[in-house]
Amino acid sequence: MKLRALPMAVVVLSWLAGSVRAGTIDFLTADPFGVLGEAGVTNTGPSTIYGSVAGSTGTPAVTGFTFSTSPGPGTVVPPGVGYTTGVMNAGTGTPFGDATTAYNDAQGMGALPLSGVLGSGGSIPELTPGVYSFSSTAQLTGTLMLNALGSDDASWTFLVGSGLTTASASTVEIVNTGSAGEYTGSITWAVTSAATLGTTTTFLGTIVSQAGVVLDTGATIGCGRAISLDASVSLDDNVIDAFPADCAVSSSSAPITGPAPVPEPGTFALLPSGLLALAFLTFRKPRVPR
Repeated sequence: MKLRALPMAVVVLSWLAGSVRAGTIDFLTADPFGVLGEAGVTNTGPSTIYGSVAGSTGTPAVTGFTFSTSPGPGTVVPPGVGYTTGVMNAGTGTPFGDATTAYNDAQGMGALPLSGVLGSGGSIPELTPGVYSFSSTAQLTGTLMLNALGSDDASWTFLVGSGLTTASASTVEIVNTGSAGEYTGSITWAVTSAATLGTTTTFLGTIVSQAGVVLDTGATIGCGRAISLDASVSLDDNVIDAFPADCAVSSSSAPITGPAPVPEPGTFALLPSGLLALAFLTFRKPRVPR
């Protein structure tokens, strides 16, 4: 992998981060979920969730999925399960209870304070494994590279004092991993206020928020999930992949990025005609001149 030239501030920041190591955050019974919304889940468009989807027993409404009482085009990929009656929202051994414990565990970690905008469009384009905190809003613009320093189990934890926002087409990716295989670390975004992923953002990690979580059109989350502890999760043509086997390291030189976005409906409509044209070109015999 080619070394990238970094501003001196980023080099110093990466060096300092080594003293604030992040352990893997365990979500226990919330692990199998791609989406948890304490006040319910709403979806517009053909979202695809690799993981279970549920509201809470107090506010169980999930709309816009094929399994919903108000059905829509969203799908939950097996072995993920769509819950129509919600899941328990408090107590150890319940999805929301364990997600709350994970949030509190993250907030209790010692952290290196950050100020500035994450990503290539800001002042913090790259971070090594560690625990980082923002006193207020965390923003992402461009590509944020998470440098795993040659490890497949590197972890990052971000403590956000207010909201989390991303600009359209922003990206989070893991670079400089170890050997090929499953990524076994974790990326956790513990957000005090609301989290909003801008259109076509390619995100990594679990967002666990004390307020709402919104994914704008075409945004995706890989190696994680979207969890709102006290509000709802809103989706619009998104892909969320919480399956560990899908978060893989292909080689040390290839970055881990999020899942591919859902194709526009028009793409599916064009597929049959494209296949017919391909078949025609393949089997058409050239005319032999007389």
